[in-house]
Amino acid sequence: MGMGMILDSAVGMFPHKIAPLLQLLTALLSNKTTVKKVYNFLDKMSLYTEIHKHKPNDIIAQDDETLWRRRTPKLLYPLGSGQTNLWLPQGVRGQVLMRPEQDYVVRWDYSYSAWALFTCEVEMLLHVVSTADVLSHCTRVKPILDLVHKIISTDWSVSDCLLPLTSRIYMLLQRLTSVISPPVDVIASCVNCLSVLAARLPGKVWSSLQHTGFLPFASNALTSMAQCVSAEGMKAGNYGNLLVQIEQPRGEYPVTIAFLRLITTLVKGQLGSTQNSGLIPCVLLVLKEMLPTYHKWRYNTYGVRERIGCLILELIHGILNLSPEGESQGSTPTLQSLCIYSLANTEAGQAIVNIMGVGVDTIDVVLAAQPSSGGSEGPGQILIQTVKLAFSVTNNVIRLKPPTDVASPLEQALTQHGGHGHNLVVVLAKYIYHKHDPALPRLAIQLLKRLATVAPMSVYACLGSDAAAIRDAFLIRLQSKTEDMRIKVMILEFLTVAVETQPGLIELFLNLEVKDSSEGSKEFLLGEWSCLHVVLDLIDSKQQGKYWCPPLLHRAALAFLLALWQDRRDSAISVLRTKERFWENLSTPLFGSLPPPSDTAEPCVLETCAFVMKILGLEIYYVVSSSLEKTLKDSLQRFSNSRRYEYWSHYVKSLVCHVAEMEEEGVCYFAETQMLIAAWRMLLILSTTHSEVMHLTEDSTKLKLFMDVLDGAKAALTTPTSVPCLRLGSMMATLLLILLKQWKSVVAAAPDVLCPLSLILESVLQADQQMMERTKAKIFSALISVLQIQGLNGGEIALLPQLLLSVCETVKDESLALIDNTRLLRQAGESLDDEDSMETDSPRSQQKDRRDGVCVLALHLAKELCRSNEDGEQWVSVMRKVPVLPSVLSALELSLRSKHNLYFTEAALHLLLTLARTPQGAAAVAGAGITQTICLPLLSVYEVSTVSQSFSRRSQDSACWPGVYRLCMSLMESLLKTLRYTFINEALDFVGVHQERILQCLNAVRTVQSLACLDEADHTVGFLLQLSNFCKEWQFHLPKLLSDIQTNLCYLCQTCTYLLHSKKMLHHYLQAKNGEALPPGPLPRTSRLPPTLSKDAPSGGEREEVEQKALLAVQCSLLKILSKTLATLQHFTPDCCQILLDQCMDLAEYRILFVLSFTTPAFDPDVPPSFGTLLATINVALSILSEMDKKKEPASLSIVSLVSSEEIQALKSLLIFTMENCFYVLISQAVRCLKDSSIPPRDKQRLKQELSSELSTLLSSLSRHFRRGSPSSPASGFPLSQTKAATPKSSHEGQEPFIQLVQAFVRLVQR
Repeated sequence: MGMGMILDSAVGMFPHKIAPLLQLLTALLSNKTTVKKVYNFLDKMSLYTEIHKHKPNDIIAQDDETLWRRRTPKLLYPLGSGQTNLWLPQGVRGQVLMRPEQDYVVRWDYSYSAWALFTCEVEMLLHVVSTADVLSHCTRVKPILDLVHKIISTDWSVSDCLLPLTSRIYMLLQRLTSVISPPVDVIASCVNCLSVLAARLPGKVWSSLQHTGFLPFASNALTSMAQCVSAEGMKAGNYGNLLVQIEQPRGEYPVTIAFLRLITTLVKGQLGSTQNSGLIPCVLLVLKEMLPTYHKWRYNTYGVRERIGCLILELIHGILNLSPEGESQGSTPTLQSLCIYSLANTEAGQAIVNIMGVGVDTIDVVLAAQPSSGGSEGPGQILIQTVKLAFSVTNNVIRLKPPTDVASPLEQALTQHGGHGHNLVVVLAKYIYHKHDPALPRLAIQLLKRLATVAPMSVYACLGSDAAAIRDAFLIRLQSKTEDMRIKVMILEFLTVAVETQPGLIELFLNLEVKDSSEGSKEFLLGEWSCLHVVLDLIDSKQQGKYWCPPLLHRAALAFLLALWQDRRDSAISVLRTKERFWENLSTPLFGSLPPPSDTAEPCVLETCAFVMKILGLEIYYVVSSSLEKTLKDSLQRFSNSRRYEYWSHYVKSLVCHVAEMEEEGVCYFAETQMLIAAWRMLLILSTTHSEVMHLTEDSTKLKLFMDVLDGAKAALTTPTSVPCLRLGSMMATLLLILLKQWKSVVAAAPDVLCPLSLILESVLQADQQMMERTKAKIFSALISVLQIQGLNGGEIALLPQLLLSVCETVKDESLALIDNTRLLRQAGESLDDEDSMETDSPRSQQKDRRDGVCVLALHLAKELCRSNEDGEQWVSVMRKVPVLPSVLSALELSLRSKHNLYFTEAALHLLLTLARTPQGAAAVAGAGITQTICLPLLSVYEVSTVSQSFSRRSQDSACWPGVYRLCMSLMESLLKTLRYTFINEALDFVGVHQERILQCLNAVRTVQSLACLDEADHTVGFLLQLSNFCKEWQFHLPKLLSDIQTNLCYLCQTCTYLLHSKKMLHHYLQAKNGEALPPGPLPRTSRLPPTLSKDAPSGGEREEVEQKALLAVQCSLLKILSKTLATLQHFTPDCCQILLDQCMDLAEYRILFVLSFTTPAFDPDVPPSFGTLLATINVALSILSEMDKKKEPASLSIVSLVSSEEIQALKSLLIFTMENCFYVLISQAVRCLKDSSIPPRDKQRLKQELSSELSTLLSSLSRHFRRGSPSSPASGFPLSQTKAATPKSSHEGQEPFIQLVQAFVRLVQR
């Protein structure tokens, strides 16, 4: 009843007294229902009260003057035509209420809408704004604006009905702020209304405000940060003038408070880059003129200063939390960058520091003085909110500030050491004592964590004498079961960061006490105030699920433990790992069952499991398996027995599949998913090398894990590409690749690996190339590994055409891109030529030429596919569709000419070498112009100079330009071997162009015995062996070169024989030229030794074994060269059968290659090769065979002890082959001499005697050897003459065909 009486009274005087009714209705507004009632109430008013000093003439009154009736209609507001107005109609009746002053108070019985009346009132104020009536009209309009503000704040749906009022606010604001003495209360009400409108329509409000002149603005375009910070060309606007001229002198700031709320609302409205740039002058006014000085302004009312400070920080906080989409990406400074720069480098930052430095004591005093009725808006709460905002703003500024070498003034102020406890770090740490608002200490610790990460200071030193007390306060809150969980999590996160960045502080919190053991070694115990007590309690499996140990807190505790392991805090780790049930409690999360990925409610559980996996992995990796704690071994055994490997493998696969399925909606816990997958990947990789410790030895389990990884990779990489899918796909592809390398036996038995990999490749090749570059390389590498392990079986042959097509398309595109890239580099003048070009690797890896780049791996994959397609038909069909060979050869030629792209060059040559094995492939390679591609450009790769400069001592397996030369030599050899006469002209062109290098290489063996030099000699002699089949063509085109080659081959035979004969001399040369400690270089591919060398520097017996293995590697290379040299010489000497049987043979066609001498071969190049050289070669081969047949002597190292049985058999076959060819050349050359009329008879007789004697001795030795058994010669692998075409078979009766030949020759010379 009371409220109704007040309302009736207020209505009775409306609109003469407009304020009482509107203030009452404004107070009654509480929800949408009351808004509707108030709006309808005002929309249907039935009484209109006005006052007349005199009775109007157009009134008909009763005798007692209590009732009036209008004779004519009346316009209530003197407004122009066409504007909103109200009319009192003709005949309306009104009741006259007499007042003591004798004014006529008339209450007309007239129905109208008060909202139309309000519009008229605002229009009237706009008309009288420059007159003396402005103040009286302002008192009438302010309640209207306050009511509108309250209505649209409570129920936005009514805003359309109020559009006549709200649309006039902008003009009102413009007119009122430009008068001499502006009414600040009305202006504040206008701005408050606009703040509510801006929350829903920020763009419209902003565009309308631009025309009012109220906000600060820039007269010039903003182009640089320096211009912004200097405020050059910026105007304060009507608000800036009002602040300085009216509000500051009065000490009342309603407009400032409303202005800050409006700007904050506009900023949060994410207007876009253009509007945000327009807000820069407003924000700069706050940063430059308000924040540094607001605390010095005059204030009439207590609490306003704190409120303004809080609003300023809310504005800055909102700007710093803008998403990137709301900021411009151009060169113009953004709101965020302006705030960051200003706070980091100007006085505004110091003002923030001063706010944070208020301290916990001051806040407690303010809270104590605050009346209990203060509520949430009391001075104490506002001060706390201001300090919290200061913490958050500072944290964000440090986080978002661009990294620089020089500390900013803000960072200096935060970290400077002050005397007598005046230190901000101490102030921040002491907020731990604050109890009223748990967010305050939490944000303070968060800022401390940020400072501990980025600032070059010791937090422990800053705390000084308060350190222990503050630690105790931290631990007390951490231990409390009723403490706010977020504070405990933040404390643990702070300690986690301190493990790495604050060694002194973490030692304080670990509080480890040293206990000297009897053995003299240190043992550590946990002190009373150690944080590890709490951490151990939190990971206790019995505590999980209790209210004081929620999943987030458990995760934070494990993150702290992981930091200890990652930072190798051995003192703390040694205490933890010996604690009872530590490993059992730690591994408990891995034995639980998680909900399906689609139902995950606690993403932090994924992180928890990831941390456990990482800790276990680090412990297994760093600690020797024999020293692992028994409880840890038991946990790992239980993990295996419980089939948890299969569980987690399946769960990780399901996570990846879930991300792939949800990619359009996105996965809210992607970071946690990625962390778990990374941890599982680390554990699996570790299991490949520590399978015994981790009990992952069953092939069936490994196969299940491998297939899950493959399925996960397929799910992530065959869906439409999103960034999360690509990241997870890349991670799974890396894991797949490692497992392929480590679990070859498992992969060999795996079903259908090539098919899903082919599907993945198809999808990856169609995706965005820039995003997929690394992933594509991994898939190529995985396919190469699968082909090497499994090959192509019957069901997978069908995949070959499409796979070949995809790979060839990639090779073609990458080759063309490589050509463009190389040309750009050459145009830019980045020449990669080097002084000693044969010595150098590629000086720098270009973007397109990396060992693990897409281009190189695609070439290697093409090579593997070529090997799988033995008949070459698929290759030919694909090459008809895709011009892959022209692209590769063009890139290869450019690379050789410029000496760029080493890895590409090697890979391309390997592919061409593989293609050249089949007739179709070789014809395609030759037809594409291989000779033009490599013949002349190859000259750029090397320099013909001195031996020491030309031949590298680098291992022949390392990537280098000499390796490219060797590959080119092998390619020409293979093409000539496959194409025969159709390629002879190209082969002769090649040997003619590179003759100097070839001759130099044959001579270099005498002076350089490095494996790389020997490997080049081996390739060179192999090529000459194929070319020697075409002696007549060679003799016709290059007779001088043929003669030089024959001479050099004879000298090479002599050199190899000498080095093989004198093992000690060879050892001496290797030590003198390669250094005292012989590097264990890899053996040639046919006789490579198992890599059993120690990683450490060898000493004693190990050193001797290393040297022996290196020596053996060189001997094997020399033996290979010798065998091919003799096989080549065989083509330069007459056919044995022909020269023995054909009396009419033209002897002038063949040179005498060896002189008539039987001395032991010398190392002197002036001593020519002789028959003694050939006899010595046979003796050397026979002695090596005999040595290999000896049993291992315990006191020394022999060949048998250094190589495997298969390698011994290969060596024996090579030795037999060498002897066969040597006998053949010896007999042929001897008969050539015996039939030569130019040789004196005495010399011929001496030749017969010497050969008869020497060969008889050798025959008896060979007969004994073959009676013991000997392997066959690999003669069938070399194109010998028809006499030698059949491979000799072993004979225990000494009836080897070549022995029979020698016996026949001996009988011939003995006649």
